[in-house]
Amino acid sequence: MRYALTLVLLAVSCGGPLEEGQDGEDLNGKVRIRLVSGNLSTGNNQSWTAGEGLRILRGLHPDVAMVQEFNYASNSAADIQAFANAVCGAPCHVARESGAGLQIPNGIVSRYPIKSSGRWADSTVGNRGFAWARIDIPGSHDLWVVSVHLLSSSIASRATEGNELASDIARTVPAGDYVAIGGDFNTSARTETVIANLAGTVVTTAPWPADASGNANTNFSRAKPYDWVLVNPALQTLQTSVTIGAGRFPAGLVADTRVYLPIADLSPARATDSAASNMQHMAVVRDFVIARR
Repeated sequence: MRYALTLVLLAVSCGGPLEEGQDGEDLNGKVRIRLVSGNLSTGNNQSWTAGEGLRILRGLHPDVAMVQEFNYASNSAADIQAFANAVCGAPCHVARESGAGLQIPNGIVSRYPIKSSGRWADSTVGNRGFAWARIDIPGSHDLWVVSVHLLSSSIASRATEGNELASDIARTVPAGDYVAIGGDFNTSARTETVIANLAGTVVTTAPWPADASGNANTNFSRAKPYDWVLVNPALQTLQTSVTIGAGRFPAGLVADTRVYLPIADLSPARATDSAASNMQHMAVVRDFVIARR
C-alpha cells in the first residue's frame, strides 16, 4: 500500500493566527488566507540555509506555504521549527517529510494549527513524496494542503504522479473540505497530461498568477510554468486579488524579486534574491477570502 504516515509534525499551541485582511482591513466576518508555493532553495545542496528563499517567503506573508527541497541548517526539529517561525512568526506550525532516503523532502508551514499530516508515497521517485497537512483554518471547512515536487525527467512520469495525487486526495479528503496542491511541477507547458489528470480534482484553467508585466511563467528564465498553486472548485470560488502595497494582482502573483517594484513592499526580500545561485523557481501566491463561521 502506497499510503504512509512518516511525516514529522512540529507545532506550538500558544497564541493564534491573525484573522485580518491586508493591512488590518475589516473583512466583515471573513478572513483572507494567503497560499504560497516555493521551491526557493539556493546554493549547491538544495537547501534554504543561505537565506534568499526564506527572505522571499517572509516578504510574501503567507498563511500557508508549500515548501519544496525543504532542507534547512541541520534539519533538526529545532531548526525546522525556527524556519517556520521565521516565515510566519512564532507560533507557526510545520509538517515536513522524514524518513530514509528523503534527501529533498516537501513540507508545509502554516500560521493556522495543523490537525493532522502525513505523506503519500510517489511511486516514480524515492527521494521525496507528496506531503500533506489538514489545517484548521477559520470557518466550517478544513483546508487540506499538499506540497509536491514532480519529476523533471519526463512528461509520462509527471502524468503518473498526477493520477496518484488525484487518487490520494479522493481517498482521503472528506467531501466539502478545501483542497490546495502547490509546488514544483516541473511542467514545461500548461497543457501537459499531469494537469489534465488533476482537472477533476482542482481547477486548472486560466487565469493564472503573473507578475506585473503579465508573465505567468515561473522558472529562472521566466519561460516555463514550473510552479503552481491549484485549488478545488469550492476554494476557487473564494479567490480574491493578491494585494501587496499598491500592487494588485487579480489572479495571483508570480514573485520575482528581479522585476518586482517597489522591492521594499517585499521586505526583507532583496532585489537580488531571485538571482541567487541555483535559484531555479519563483514563488506563486494566491489569496482567498473565507467566512470565519
